[in-house]
Amino acid sequence: MTTVLRQAAALEAVLRHIRPAVRRERPYHVGGLPDVAVKLNQNESPYDLPDDLKRAVLEAFMEIPFNRYPTEQPDRLRHALARRLEHDPDGLLLSNGSNELTYTLGLALVEAGTPVVLPRPLFSLYETMVRLFGGKVVGVPPRPDLHFDADALVAAVERHRPALTVLASPNNPTGLAMPLADIERLAAAAEGFVVVDEAYVEFNDEPSARHLLDTYPNVLVMRTFSKAFGLAGLRVGYLMGHPAVVAELLKARLPFMVDRLAETVALALLERPELVTARVAELKASRQALTQALQAIEGVEVLPSQANFVLFRTPLEPRPLMARLAGKGVLVRDMSGYPELPGYLRVNAGTPAENKAFLGALKEALHPT
Repeated sequence: MTTVLRQAAALEAVLRHIRPAVRRERPYHVGGLPDVAVKLNQNESPYDLPDDLKRAVLEAFMEIPFNRYPTEQPDRLRHALARRLEHDPDGLLLSNGSNELTYTLGLALVEAGTPVVLPRPLFSLYETMVRLFGGKVVGVPPRPDLHFDADALVAAVERHRPALTVLASPNNPTGLAMPLADIERLAAAAEGFVVVDEAYVEFNDEPSARHLLDTYPNVLVMRTFSKAFGLAGLRVGYLMGHPAVVAELLKARLPFMVDRLAETVALALLERPELVTARVAELKASRQALTQALQAIEGVEVLPSQANFVLFRTPLEPRPLMARLAGKGVLVRDMSGYPELPGYLRVNAGTPAENKAFLGALKEALHPT
């Protein structure tokens, strides 16, 4: 046997020790081009922090000893959030982005055969998490208009009695929100936990599920600083729940998950609520302008959105359309990998100049001269 064959055999022998559930998955990856002019494919805020705020944050960060661990939870940020949210600080769990919380929930709640109810379509990480922990995905299709089928979700919860049900409202990838009354129906029907991912809550006209926390100890609300706060690059998320529930989740969470720079920046933004409010208003106006402009293009279908993005489809298939847009320096996201979203793409609200560039590129791609 040659050296190459021996090495290949040795590699395969060791890879067999990786759990089959892991080997069956694909890594989460967002394709794109480096240094693209108009990047509208990841639901990011198009606005960086103002220079004066960055300088103030860096000056404050200079006073922090780098050789010392942060606290298990970032206590200054936790208490500042508790005051802002009027929620018990012991009922807050902060994390390295809300994605880390998803895996914490898996560690705490999902084992082999555990049923987990998920509406479809939903951010793919949730289904991946359930499979990795050996759980059973109970998928619930949407209504024909892609809104949540609340009756079907309640029926699934009553039938399967899941340890965990996950909603995203507004939903990624559709941008549609579930009315609070329907979320409450689900919470009342569920024996297990109902997690409401509110990553886009600041853009939503529906009331937040946090209003259910005092009545339903099985409700957990997740949020992030990545979207409205514009901190996607620093990774800060948090979960709100009953203090007794959070105390148990802490046992499954890795320590020291929020670094001191992220905490410092998040604290600075909490002290500038007017900045966040102004940017949310700008992005809601941007989303509305995008929606109206897309609706005015012949052959384009648009889904109404309560998030910072818009879902749409055109007579052209997503791949060739994306290639044409990329050729004009514009990135959007192909959503047609979701079985419920054939032909759909997603574009997040950008600056007026970015929106203009996208719309111009789209019109040219659909009707080339």
